[in-house]
Amino acid sequence: MTLLLVLSIVSAVITFGLSIAVRRLGIRFRLYPKIRERDMHTTPTPRLGGVAMFGGIICAFAVAFAIASRFPVLNVVFADPTPVFAILGGALLIVVIGVIDDLWDLDWMTKLAGQFVAAGLVAWLGVQIYSLPIGGVTVGSSWMSVSMTVIAIVLVMNAINFIDGLDGLVAGVGLIANGVFLIYVYLLTRETNPSNYFSLSAVIAAILVGACAGFLPLNWHPAKLFMGDAGALLIGLLMAASAISVTGNIVPSTISEFGRSQLFPVFIPIILPFAVLIVPILDFTLAVLRRLRAGKSPFSADRKHLHHRLVDMGHSRLHAVLIFYAWTAVLSIGCLLFYFRPYWMAVVFIAVGVIVCAAVTFAPLSRRKAREVAAELAPAGTPEGDASAHLDRLDRAASEAHSPNPRRTP
Repeated sequence: MTLLLVLSIVSAVITFGLSIAVRRLGIRFRLYPKIRERDMHTTPTPRLGGVAMFGGIICAFAVAFAIASRFPVLNVVFADPTPVFAILGGALLIVVIGVIDDLWDLDWMTKLAGQFVAAGLVAWLGVQIYSLPIGGVTVGSSWMSVSMTVIAIVLVMNAINFIDGLDGLVAGVGLIANGVFLIYVYLLTRETNPSNYFSLSAVIAAILVGACAGFLPLNWHPAKLFMGDAGALLIGLLMAASAISVTGNIVPSTISEFGRSQLFPVFIPIILPFAVLIVPILDFTLAVLRRLRAGKSPFSADRKHLHHRLVDMGHSRLHAVLIFYAWTAVLSIGCLLFYFRPYWMAVVFIAVGVIVCAAVTFAPLSRRKAREVAAELAPAGTPEGDASAHLDRLDRAASEAHSPNPRRTP
């Protein structure tokens, strides 16, 4: 675990330093697009943070290769470097596409085609879904394996990209989700292979945790730098590759050989990736259905994502981000608890967490209803009753407590 922590720190430090440099270059050379109607900001801000994140990730992988040459414990990851090069090659391609889109706005078909090429590169060179962790079901053919992998990667990339609309949202969600997934992969690998706790999935997750942590200080509200499509798509690709590399290669039947006789842990490898991505996938699904119902392209831009709805509901932008964090943490940690804690503890954690998150999420609706009732009960001739006026003051204070949040939603 110490080496994984070292990789996270290297990724975080380099990403942070490069983020500062990228921000200065972006401001100096005005490398930022004009503000559009759907953007939630008023001040132009550089969107090239994905370049800094990619630089930190590349350096962390270079350190991992160097460590592997001296510590045989990492040979299991780098003995065959082809999958690593495939992932980094796909990441480079998606960053280039993202940067071009961030600066000049590619049409959605060109961007989607680039995503399929990057995902195809990753899948073709070895990072594939060979089996599904449901009784060790194997995929029927190599063509089916590649196809399923490409679709999964493109889905996750777009799900992450769709929620990129508020300061610190994607970086924080990525930090929480990959942190939980790293713990799970570490525990699973330790159980299935006690002699070596390392895996490609764990290395990717650890490096991605560091990249998100290093970028978050400049992206926290009020943001000084945005990751743009380059960063959001990069996070999505690496998260998908990490999940596929463990989900598609560990046969769950081996878990019982090391003392796991319970049923639910067998399904964790396929459930947990969905749990950590439940919020992005939900937003992506709703956006696609909404746009198709309106007769539009599923990738056309609008201002009706979940984070937009939270702000329109009455939450401040910072509160909306924290609500996303809370939902991600509750669902992902709760799912992880099923793996190494009694069922009842996981169920209680999820139940309590969902109730609390739901109460906080819909709190503005309760205040709005209370204000309407107070207005109805106000004395004749009085525009607002005392209770309604007090609630209005609270709403105004909440809205004035934050500055505009420069963000772009695809």
